[in-house]
Amino acid sequence: MNQKKNTVLVIEDEPPIRKLFNISLEEAGYKVVECASGKEGIRLAASIRPEIILLDLGLPDIDGKEVITSTREWSQIPIIVCSVRNADDEIIQALERGADDYVTKPFNPDVLLARIHANLRKAVTQEAGEPEIVNGHIRMNLVRHEVFLHGQKVVFTPKEYDLLRYFLVHRGKMLTHKQILKDVWGTAHLDDMQYLRVYVSQLREKVEPEPTSPRYIMTEPGIGYRMEAITEENASATQQPAMATV
Repeated sequence: MNQKKNTVLVIEDEPPIRKLFNISLEEAGYKVVECASGKEGIRLAASIRPEIILLDLGLPDIDGKEVITSTREWSQIPIIVCSVRNADDEIIQALERGADDYVTKPFNPDVLLARIHANLRKAVTQEAGEPEIVNGHIRMNLVRHEVFLHGQKVVFTPKEYDLLRYFLVHRGKMLTHKQILKDVWGTAHLDDMQYLRVYVSQLREKVEPEPTSPRYIMTEPGIGYRMEAITEENASATQQPAMATV
């Protein structure tokens, strides 16, 4: 029986660089999947679930940092940036968005292989994320940025989507007002409680069977909010009316 090979997704628009990756990685025993654009890379990351991603930043359709941001919404797949950009701010931005390592071109193939090995070792004990979150009758596709309620696609504004995603990712946890404002709106909005109240109300109107008696987005009086983790078995069960004050 053949041993399963780790899959490396190469997102690189320059054919000579892709060829170099292919030769080096296949000789080292990896399976290589390649593409030349950021959007295709995002799609492939979700569909083939590679063990690691090698990513160029100067892509023809979107900046590589957007690929990092999109992938990090649902997965912790190790990402190594391989870019000609060597300015400190570029490296810092890529790492802050979630890249695990940064290699500047031209690079030594042996050094890159060593970094791939190191990042795979680090990731082997980490739980892989999922490109889709399901909680009760809410289903969110984090790759396509789509939300379905009871199987029907529902349109959310960008900020409604961001807030709902935040609640879903942290379902079951009590979240403070300032924590939510910082992570969804940014540090400049830590005191904008009205923003949060308005958007929570809007979310409840869309996702709650009875917005005035919520069973998904619960209020923690004086503290913040909590999204209940609702299983498929009790998704349609009747729940006692809950506090709806925002």
